Amino acid sequence: MTRVPLLADSRLVVADAGPDDLVLRAPRPPAPLRDVPAAAREALAFPLAGPPLAELVRPGGSATIVIEQPALPIPGAAADPRPATIATVADELARLGARQVTILVAGGLLRRTSPREIASLVTPSFRRRFRGRVIVHDVESDDLVLLGELGDLPLRVNRALVETDLVVTVTAAETVLHGGPAALVAASGRESLLAAEARSLLEPSTSAGWRIARELEHRLAERIATFGVSLVLDIPQLQGPLGGYPFDQQAIDRLLRSRTRRVLQRAPGGLRQAGLERLPRAITTAAVYGGQPSVAHAEALLRGTLFKGVELAEPVDAVVIGVPPTTPFLPRERPNPVSAAYLGLGLALRLWRGAPPVAAGGTAILVHPFHRRFPRPTQTPYRALFVEPRPAGDTSVLAAAERAAAADAAALESYRAGRAAHPLQPFSEWRACATTVEQFGAVLIAGCRDAHVARQLGFVGVQSLPTAVEMAKGRGAERIAYLLTPPYFPLVAG
Repeated sequence: MTRVPLLADSRLVVADAGPDDLVLRAPRPPAPLRDVPAAAREALAFPLAGPPLAELVRPGGSATIVIEQPALPIPGAAADPRPATIATVADELARLGARQVTILVAGGLLRRTSPREIASLVTPSFRRRFRGRVIVHDVESDDLVLLGELGDLPLRVNRALVETDLVVTVTAAETVLHGGPAALVAASGRESLLAAEARSLLEPSTSAGWRIARELEHRLAERIATFGVSLVLDIPQLQGPLGGYPFDQQAIDRLLRSRTRRVLQRAPGGLRQAGLERLPRAITTAAVYGGQPSVAHAEALLRGTLFKGVELAEPVDAVVIGVPPTTPFLPRERPNPVSAAYLGLGLALRLWRGAPPVAAGGTAILVHPFHRRFPRPTQTPYRALFVEPRPAGDTSVLAAAERAAAADAAALESYRAGRAAHPLQPFSEWRACATTVEQFGAVLIAGCRDAHVARQLGFVGVQSLPTAVEMAKGRGAERIAYLLTPPYFPLVAG
């Protein structure tokens, strides 16, 4: 029997995996790049497709650098290669003769980035010398530019993407919906953002969001020059005494024996949360690619999937996922029930390639208390999914709630002021969950402390993890997989 530590909110739950069960954990990352700025400059000079950046810059002209909020990967880290890469690209644009450089922070429906957070997106030395503009995208802006339509879907984008001579995306290749041309979707209107869905976050062919992103890239390229820089980020790694977790079994054993773990288990929730946030972590880079945004991103995403992925010979009957005490967006906070479900169902269980990791009709077990908490004002829009007592699975109820949220003037103003997420962001997260839930026979919330909330979302609240596992076995589960997360990693069907 193998002991498996699962982070359930701020507590550590230890599960006992049976001899026929699988314990899935991320592989150890390869040796990282030592000089990311040099690799970025090489990617600018030798792209995978299209001309090098030097041939696209118009001397005395303008350029817009599109970046995203560093919400992924989870967990994040203070040591992150993206700020240095952004600075490198901006410096190269200036060296090549661009007179006006604009940085566009594309956040989609997420809470708009505050001035203090903008400072953390670049290096301190770059902040001091940068003389260009910084624009935070607003999906509700009145001056979005219409690039045309995709079917009946209007393609409206930030004006900074069209009133320039060159657009350069600088992103990390995390999923088909994050990074590369998807950054253009994050700088578009609400219509395209809500339509940008994906069954798998690693397979472009299953993603409406990828098709929208490619179409936006094509429409922009007809007007102006475009270029993309995509980083292949390594899996976040713990530093210090727990270094090696979760790659090494020795590190896991140290954690299970740790006196610190026993102390934290008895500490109040706030202290546990603070302790987890203070754990030193780092994110390094395995590779940097340049070229057309979709080409560079696709290659980086494939490369990352190959070395970060875990192979599954065949789908399992049930999967157990611990849900950490963090939101999938910035600022990092303890998640509400919808965001907690999104971390497990909308993120971890959509990171697959080849085939879904769980057999059709199988069981998903999320380990989380599901407390009904909505930190104000950042998560206030999520309350809209719980106003109606009928379950969120009722499509008519969900559609009515979404229409009401989209017309909520106070909620929209809170979003535009940077105090909260867009009122439609909770519905976007729930759609991602629903895409995964369709393939399951049941979703169990182990350790649930609010069964009513679980029922409203169509889940089953269970008092403890052992009880949830027994329920899954009662539903016919023979092979159960335990995902040792976070960090989240790809699952590749063999």
